[in-house]
Amino acid sequence: MINFFYETKVEALDEASLISWIGVVILSENKTEGEINFIMCDDDYLLQINQVFLDHDTYTDIISFDNTIGNQLHGDIFISVERVVDNAKIYGVSVDEEMRRVLIHGVLHLCGYKDKTDEEEKLMRQKENEKLELFHVEQ
Repeated sequence: MINFFYETKVEALDEASLISWIGVVILSENKTEGEINFIMCDDDYLLQINQVFLDHDTYTDIISFDNTIGNQLHGDIFISVERVVDNAKIYGVSVDEEMRRVLIHGVLHLCGYKDKTDEEEKLMRQKENEKLELFHVEQ
């Protein structure tokens, strides 16, 4: 089950379309859907999580807590809406597109993809782009 929770104001998300697409992405990675929670928050909320749980004192757009069991994905994915909006401006894309990228970035972490090294980051970007294409096909 995929859930959305809101700790800050967010422009209306088309949750039904996003949930359907995320389900397709999960299947495309030969995984099954468990309980995945997306928590939309602001910079300060996510900064506090970053400080307390990861000992990082930086702003970020996403933090994923992976509770996957075998091939069944479970996790909590915290997203700073402020970072998503700012990054959309920086990268010259719509907020909706950047939000989809960040959402799927979190799901890919649950699938086991990392982004700590240059090689891992390159593969993560490739997978993000591949999965974003599935959204456009899905619609």
